[in-house]
Amino acid sequence: MNATYLVTEIRRNFRAPRFLIFVVAFPVLMFLLQANVFTKSSDPDHVQIAAVIMINMMTFGAFAAATNSGARLALERAAGWQRQLRLTPLTGTGYLAGKGISGLLVGLPALILVPVLAVAVEGVHLDAAGWVRIFAGVWLGTIPLVLLGLLLGQFGTPDSMQPVNMIVTLGMGFLGGLWIPIESMPGWMHDVAQLMPTYWVLQLARPAVTTDMVVSLPHAVAVLAGWTVVLGALVIRRYRKDSARV
Repeated sequence: MNATYLVTEIRRNFRAPRFLIFVVAFPVLMFLLQANVFTKSSDPDHVQIAAVIMINMMTFGAFAAATNSGARLALERAAGWQRQLRLTPLTGTGYLAGKGISGLLVGLPALILVPVLAVAVEGVHLDAAGWVRIFAGVWLGTIPLVLLGLLLGQFGTPDSMQPVNMIVTLGMGFLGGLWIPIESMPGWMHDVAQLMPTYWVLQLARPAVTTDMVVSLPHAVAVLAGWTVVLGALVIRRYRKDSARV
């Protein structure tokens, strides 16, 4: 993978106002809103609920960053940029790896800012092990979501990617427990939530703040590993199919 290409990808993301609003500002604002809608500061379990919402919005920010990388891939396909890159020393593996890693790295602001506000404003306090589990769980758990974004970008067009990303991000977020606390879901909705990768990303981090509606770490890792293998295979297959057309 080319380090210069990776740095360029990251800079391109942070220069886009839409990215800064939807990926950085939106999760922060939604955390502050939901932390005062689903609970009050006077409630005895306020801090715990705020911590659960914090994890939800960290995951949403990372997910939004992941799908944004897919949107850029669609633009590059339409402009013929992918064909030009194939004439350079940058390999297909390096190109996809750069997209994937940048999709993970540009999600870091939400993973940092939301917890900072949770501590400063809502009084969330955890031990070091808890913070490590939340940060590492959400960040690494986003890998299949990055691959999903790349897959969408390989099928989508510049005109279709914005509505597609909105539908996928908000739809999977809603059904996967990012917008409605898992504890508040009716039984049928909880069953649907388990079909979403976002649900299992939450399950990597939730045990650090609650014992309600959680699964074992190996179970969550195994499900996300399955998503990663399947989506990764589809991304590679689609890229090779595009490459064969040149």
